[in-house]
Amino acid sequence: MSKNATKIKVGIVGGTGYTGVELIRLLSNHPNVQIVMLTSRTEAGREVSEIFPSLRGVSDVQFSDADDDKLAQCDVVFFATPHGVAMRAAEFLLSKGVKIIDLAADFRLQDLDAFKEWYGMTHECADILVDSVYGLPEINRQKIKSAQVVGNPGCYPTTAILGLSAIIDEQNRQNQMLIEERIIIDAKSGISGAGRGAKLDLIFSEILDNFSAYGVSGHRHLPEIEQGVHGVLGSKFTQKIRFVPHLVPMIRGMFSTIHLTLTDAGQSVDWQSVFENRFQDEYFIDVLPKGLLPQTKHTRASNFLRIGLHQDKETLTVLVVQDNLVKGAAGQAVQNMNIMFGLDEKSGLNVVPVVP
Repeated sequence: MSKNATKIKVGIVGGTGYTGVELIRLLSNHPNVQIVMLTSRTEAGREVSEIFPSLRGVSDVQFSDADDDKLAQCDVVFFATPHGVAMRAAEFLLSKGVKIIDLAADFRLQDLDAFKEWYGMTHECADILVDSVYGLPEINRQKIKSAQVVGNPGCYPTTAILGLSAIIDEQNRQNQMLIEERIIIDAKSGISGAGRGAKLDLIFSEILDNFSAYGVSGHRHLPEIEQGVHGVLGSKFTQKIRFVPHLVPMIRGMFSTIHLTLTDAGQSVDWQSVFENRFQDEYFIDVLPKGLLPQTKHTRASNFLRIGLHQDKETLTVLVVQDNLVKGAAGQAVQNMNIMFGLDEKSGLNVVPVVP
């Protein structure tokens, strides 16, 4: 898109949640974007800065009721909504030439039975799902370029799939097992990952001075991670994945520690070099120098994902951090939009992490 081209007309469905306001924050600073519609069932008629004073002087867009005909005038619509909303609107919007980026799960899982099992609903547009693209730019960039519908990855799967991608690629290249059968992903997230709704177990007095696991018996991001490893990354092998998420008493941030046992062949690999070579051309993926380990504050409020490694004979530990609301959600969605419209991938996202 040239500098003098008409700006991309953007609609955001569901702008009052944390991912919605992140989209507004990032897109308001995007040189090629105009937010023309922002919907909310509860705040129609109010300016976004009334709800989020942090956006005073940044955005004067006003919330409105959802209107399919008005959304059809957009070039792209982001759905920052609960699961099940985007798939009900997809057919109409696509018929009007509107691109869709869904931040919920409607277009993540290709397995219809798995979708029904984990999200408790039947998929309403399987024909559209099969043509949608899983929106992990560092893996699916070429497919995203021509996509009409992008399923934005979940936050945990982003860290897990990118953290494992160099390993799976190297296994496939060598055509031999480099890690043993079991992959263990020990993941932590800040409370913003649970959304903005009022929930008793997320109030201050319940969260502060506490650390807890959840989804131990099964979490809906597990099938997405499995799909990422065996489908998106195309693993030739059948490693099994154990994934346990935890809630930590911080607002933003995600830290996934991936524990791997190396085979004899895997122990001879210089994994630091493998990771550095794999991501050397990826602006948003930072492989830290040997001996330096990532912290969540190293990515706060940014679209960066940082990876640290520790290799010790038969063990390999991969440590991955990101901001769960940016690279784990809204930032990655904007990155996908940039690719879909032929823009510089960094547009609107060249934000330095916030410290402290």
